[in-house]
Amino acid sequence: MNILIRKEKLNGKTFEKVLALKVTKKQEKFVASNLMSLAQTGLYHEHARSLVILNNDEPVGFMTLDWEEEERTVGLWRRMIDAKHQGKGYGKDALKVLIKQVKQEKKFDLMPLSLVSENIIAYELYQSFGFKKTGEIADLEEIMVLPLNESEQPEN
Repeated sequence: MNILIRKEKLNGKTFEKVLALKVTKKQEKFVASNLMSLAQTGLYHEHARSLVILNNDEPVGFMTLDWEEEERTVGLWRRMIDAKHQGKGYGKDALKVLIKQVKQEKKFDLMPLSLVSENIIAYELYQSFGFKKTGEIADLEEIMVLPLNESEQPEN
């Protein structure tokens, strides 16, 4: 099955729908709420980018990026798929689209992220895209990084 995902900047049409997106109760310890992510996007507006993940015109998830052109890094701060849309490939497809678009920008060398070590599903997904553990810990989360300028990356 090939699911089409469009990402776009959050706007008036999608704001309330994104606030309504929730992960499962068990996953709440792995990712901040979308309200917290939107607040941090406003607070760090010079570098933060919030993106809604859409299936057709229906929001199914949300991402927040740390856009650091001067440092040539684009961090994946947050990525979530709404509980009722999980298991359908949206998260994987959105990550694939994001990485492709970031590589096309040719402004970045690395995509770092951090995750709670118990989040095995997310870890395996990131690993399948070529993210590697750095051995670093920040705010009790493991750091992983994806080189963006290597010619050989997993296709997924």
